[in-house]
Amino acid sequence: MNKAALEGVKILEYCKTISGAYTTKLMVDLGAEVIKIETPESGDEARKRGPFPGDVPDPEKSGLFLYLNINKLGITLDPRKPKGAEIFKKLVRDVDILVEDGTPGELEALALGYETLKDLNPGLIMASITPFGRSGPYRDYKAYQLNIAHASGQACLLPLPSPNLDRPPVKPGGNASDYDPAMVASVAIMAALFWKGITGKGQFIEISKLEALMSMQRVESVTFANDGVIMNRTGTANPMPGGVMPCKDGYVVSVSPEDHQWNALMELLGNPEWSKKDWCKDSITRTAHAAELTLLIMDWMKDRTKEEIFRKGQALSCPISPLHSSEDMVKSEQLQAREFFVEMDHPAIGKLKFPSSPYRFSETPWQLNRMAPKLGEHNEEIFGGRLGTAREELVKLKEAGII
Repeated sequence: MNKAALEGVKILEYCKTISGAYTTKLMVDLGAEVIKIETPESGDEARKRGPFPGDVPDPEKSGLFLYLNINKLGITLDPRKPKGAEIFKKLVRDVDILVEDGTPGELEALALGYETLKDLNPGLIMASITPFGRSGPYRDYKAYQLNIAHASGQACLLPLPSPNLDRPPVKPGGNASDYDPAMVASVAIMAALFWKGITGKGQFIEISKLEALMSMQRVESVTFANDGVIMNRTGTANPMPGGVMPCKDGYVVSVSPEDHQWNALMELLGNPEWSKKDWCKDSITRTAHAAELTLLIMDWMKDRTKEEIFRKGQALSCPISPLHSSEDMVKSEQLQAREFFVEMDHPAIGKLKFPSSPYRFSETPWQLNRMAPKLGEHNEEIFGGRLGTAREELVKLKEAGII
């Protein structure tokens, strides 16, 4: 079997729900070893979130938890207790990276902050993921995706363009406001790992979810600072025709600001009479009449399927695309041809399909090695096998609620 790209890199994860878990998932998928720490009582909060098979909650069957923690080793540990903190330090001594997402000062209060841990492991890279960062007036504020999406301005901008400009701002669908900061965090950690490879030194990284989301808005987040313009969900002061539109069996999205794109869209629609009027002659006049034009385009769309619209538009080099549901993606001939979804047996559920990876390495391919761990599944392997804790001691630790 080929070696993985990050084989030999060891990571300790002390995180809840999505951002921290996805940060380490991106690295475990590249071959790093990740030991995930969960609370002994109930485990990661993600275990309580669905979807669940048959819509019946079960901490070992959460689709969210299974996806985020595939390929990881799982242990239970309470570092808030003195003996638990001692074990935590032993684990830190043997890893390259520690990822945590507690409130600022939480680990420091347990004598487990970076300044303490780096004395035990000078090469340690420690990443702290918090809603607003570890400084500033908001540092101690708690926040969920809804708060962060709005505080970052992301909700006010998306979708861009919007089919409904009168609706109040809403956060992006799914868990994007947690996944996006994780991608930023993983890039930062990989950079620190590269620097460690050159210098042998570790370092502390703080990741602000607020700033991570703002960084992904690129130009839109700085227009007011530079020229006083507030970007909205249209991207400009006025919308362009099209956007997300309903069709016979779902939705399509069309964006055609350039003349050649608009001409291709009109050819798709059969060059209707209204397309020859002065209000369609250039992008300025089309923008001024965007609302009326969008209604006319939607009237043509409503009697046609998204596949029909997409295929005919594609042949005309028209920038138009179907909006895919999860069912559409699983059935996609493109994703099937690339074997994007992989199947594996789960002891509690049976056969499950998982998204694989969006990249293909020629020498260090992505591998699906193990399912997400059951709660405390690898306690004996890690505490007993690696740390040398006797079985009798493990029993005592479990009875005391430490593991």
